[in-house]
Amino acid sequence: MTAKYFAILTNQGAARLANATALGTRLNLTQLAVGDANGVLPMPNPAQTALIHEQRRAPLNLIDVDPANPGQIIVEQIIPEDEGGFWIREIGLYDDEGFLVAVANCPETYKPKLQEGSGRTQTIRMVLIVSSTEAVTLKIDPAVVLATRKYVDDKLIEVKAYADGLLKKHVEAANPHQQYPLIANALKEMADAGLVGDVLKNLGLGEGSALPVGVPVPWPSATAPEGWLKYNGAAFDKARYPKLAAVYPSGVLPDLRGEFIRGWDDGRGVDAGRGLLTPQAFALQNIIGSFYSRASSMTGGGSITEAFGVFSIAKQSGPNYVQMAGSSSSSGADVTTYDASRVVNTSSETRPRNVAFNYIVRAT
Repeated sequence: MTAKYFAILTNQGAARLANATALGTRLNLTQLAVGDANGVLPMPNPAQTALIHEQRRAPLNLIDVDPANPGQIIVEQIIPEDEGGFWIREIGLYDDEGFLVAVANCPETYKPKLQEGSGRTQTIRMVLIVSSTEAVTLKIDPAVVLATRKYVDDKLIEVKAYADGLLKKHVEAANPHQQYPLIANALKEMADAGLVGDVLKNLGLGEGSALPVGVPVPWPSATAPEGWLKYNGAAFDKARYPKLAAVYPSGVLPDLRGEFIRGWDDGRGVDAGRGLLTPQAFALQNIIGSFYSRASSMTGGGSITEAFGVFSIAKQSGPNYVQMAGSSSSSGADVTTYDASRVVNTSSETRPRNVAFNYIVRAT
C-alpha cells in the first residue's frame, strides 16, 4: 500500500545536506511552517522551494535523533491555544538561511483559536530520514520553546527521581556536611583546627579571652601573655591601648600586688563611703572588755599565773593589788596580758586563707 502521508527532502535541501556532509559543516534547521495548501491535500514535491499556502512559521521547539532509529531526525513545533483559525495540510522545514529543506503533508486538521469558542495546543511533528544525521545541527533556542504537557510531565518525573536519589544519599550519609562541625563535638573540632581565636573574634569577644577589656584576671605565671598587662600600679600608653584607657582614664592601673579585691559597696552600707578603685588599709575589728581589781589573794603563794582564753593574769610576790595609773608602787601587782596567738594563727596583718595569683588585664 502506498503511503498517503510522508515527508521528503527538497532538491535544495538534499543538496545542502550533501554539501554539509562533504565539507564537514552543519546544516542548521531552525524553523517549521504549516499551511492549508489552498484547501487541497498536497503531494510533497522535491522541487518545492516554499509551501503552497503558508499560514504560520515559527522556531522549532524540538529537534532530535530518533532513539529507535539513528537515521531519522524528529523535529517538532507547538502551536499555542491563542493562535489558529486555519487548516493544516502541509508542513515545511527551513534552515537558518530561509531555504525549504524538507516538505511533508499531513492529515487535514483544523487549528481553532480561543476567540472562536474552542482552543487547543497543537503539536506539529515531522520525521525526516537522512543519510547522515551528523551533518545536521541538533540545537534549538530555549527562549522560544513551548513544551508539550507530556514533555513537562516526563521531565518532572525525571527531575523528581533525581532529587529523591540525591536526598536519599544525603540522609543516609554519616556526615553529609563535612564543612560544618558536628554539634556533638563542634568546640573540639574548632579547637583542633586552631580556630578558637577566630571564633571569639567573630563573636566580638576579641582574641584569647571572652572578657571585656579592663577586667582583672588571676594569672598563674609571673609573665603576662601577649596583649595583657600586669596590675602593678604602672602607667600604660593610652594611645596604644585606647580601650583600656576608656576604663582607666588616668592611664595608670591599680596596684593589685599582694591585695585582695573587694566588691564595691554601691550604697549597701557595709563598706560605706568608698569610691571605685580606692585603696583601703588593713584593720582588725575592735575588741573591748573590762577587768576589775581583786580584793583577795590569788591561790597559792609566790608568783602564780592563771589563764582565761586569750588573757592571763600573773600574781607577783608581795601584797595583792593592781598597779593603777599614776601609782608609784608596782611591786606585787597582778599583770593581765593579751595574746591572740594562744588560740589562733597570727601574723603582721589580718587576712583570710588564700592562694597567690598574678592579676593581669586584657589591654587590647
